Formats: sequence, structure tokens, C-alpha cells
Amino acid sequence: MEHIYDTVILGGGPAGYTAALYAAHAGLNTVLLEKMSPGGQMALTGEIDNYPGFETGIDGFTLGMKMQKAAQSFGTETEYAEVTSTDLSGRVKNLQTAKGIYRAKTVILSTGAAPRPLGIEGEQALLGRGVHYCAHCDGRFYKGKTVVVVGGGNSAAADALYLAGLAEKVYVLHRRDTLRCTQIYRKALRNQKNVQILFNTTVAAWITEGKLTGIQVQNTLTGDISPLRCDGVFVSIGRTPVTGFLSGAVALDENGYILADESTKTSVPGVFAAGDVRTKLLRQIVTAAADGAVAAHCAEMYLMQNG
Repeated sequence: MEHIYDTVILGGGPAGYTAALYAAHAGLNTVLLEKMSPGGQMALTGEIDNYPGFETGIDGFTLGMKMQKAAQSFGTETEYAEVTSTDLSGRVKNLQTAKGIYRAKTVILSTGAAPRPLGIEGEQALLGRGVHYCAHCDGRFYKGKTVVVVGGGNSAAADALYLAGLAEKVYVLHRRDTLRCTQIYRKALRNQKNVQILFNTTVAAWITEGKLTGIQVQNTLTGDISPLRCDGVFVSIGRTPVTGFLSGAVALDENGYILADESTKTSVPGVFAAGDVRTKLLRQIVTAAADGAVAAHCAEMYLMQNG
């Protein structure tokens, strides 16, 4: 493709479509590349009640479609294509897809991060029906109920503490004999009367009756398996940033996230990172959208300075 866009945005989640909205609104010739459907991981969320402007909540798919329509109303083009390789080194950036090469003066990377599943048979079928990956998104459905958090890091501890304010009982399952979270989180968990930590424990299987009703837990030391009744399971064993296609084109941290501060600027001039794919403190829809606005603004400033 000979056409050179002002900006190409990779990923159609809240960060990507907010960036597209702001870029197109600023008059930039903008194209957004999305490999599946608008919304990204957000589209898998049944109900969102912590995004401003929707007092009765909204489902993730609908919010994604609304974001897409808003961006397209100002001239954003959407192309459904997966980027397989990049050349970001020159003044004009090249993005290879099955549909051809997209060229642009600036690139905004908003490919997100996918939650790491447990990998247990039947997990995908229970998504949203007892198995979840976002406590802040879906925790409110378990008010007064019993839930399980799987994981031992800071994210798992934070999820457990959040759920402890909603659920009657919270079990934290960790495969080792010591939590990996910081001492502050450990102390906070110990002080929660409705939180019980099960060490050396993993999920062996799901117990279902049309929906999740419990899990089979396995002791990693003895191998013993026993049932544990619960209404929901929140998997918090980390996320995998979608950065493999970059092949070293921009600097990443030790976990594969793009190194970029609140300016969203990456190690490569003219390339910006927004949303869950970048290093950041809080990964939520509202912070992804904020990143998108910043990235578009910085891309506009870059173009003003570099032509």
C-alpha cells in the first residue's frame, strides 16, 4: 500500500479506539487495525459498572461498538487485519499484515494483554458462568457468596481484598507454601476474617451443574484431591502482553510489556504505547482510554515537530 497515514493504531480496545477518536478529531488521517472485533478483552465482559457515564452499567461488547462508532464518525478507518511483523525504525513505519503493508508516520500500539488461563479442561466454556479474570469487573455478582481467587502475587492479593468486601467467604489458592505478594498485602489478607489461604493447592477440575458450583482442589505435596464448594473462581495468575509480533522493535520490560511512561512514548520516536500493553500501575478500561487520548495527543505533537 503506497498510502501513508498520519497514524496507524494497533488494537481495537478502549485504548485503541480512544486514540483513534482523538487522532481523527484532531484531523489526522487515521487507520485502526484490529484482528477480531471492537472492544478487545473488554468485549468479553458481561457487565461493566465502573466506567463513567453509564449509571446502570453496560456490557463490554456494546461499549466497544460505541467506541468504534464514535471514532469512525470523525473519519477513522477500521481494517480487520492482524499485524505479523513491523519495521518501526524509519521515518515512515511499516506494518505487515495478510492484507498488505500499512504505512504511517506514527504508530500507536494498543494491543492489550490477555489474562493467563489455568488451562483446565472446560475453562473456556465457563467463562462468565463462574470463571472470571477480572475481580473489579465481575466481583459484584458474588455479593454474599463464596469465591475462590487463584494466584499468590500482588494482583491476586488485591483481587482477594476487593472481593472480601463483597463476598461472604474468599478462598485464596496458591500452589506454593508462601505467597509471592508483598508484606503489606500479606498483612492485609491476614486481617480479613472472611479470607482463608490454602497453600500448596491447585485447581484440578471444575464441578458444574449447568454453571460452576465448586472445584476439585489438589494438594501439591500429597496429591490428595477434595471438593471445595464455591460460586465463582477468579483466576489471577498474570497476564500475557500481546507484544510477540514486535520482535524487539521497541524496548520491553522483563514481563514483555512495552516500556512507556505516562507520556506513552516508547523507545522509538514516533511510536507510542497505550493501555494494558504498556508498563503501568492500574489496568482498567478507564485508564486504557486515558492512555489512548494521551497517545493521540503525543502523536499529533510529534507530527507537528517532524512533519
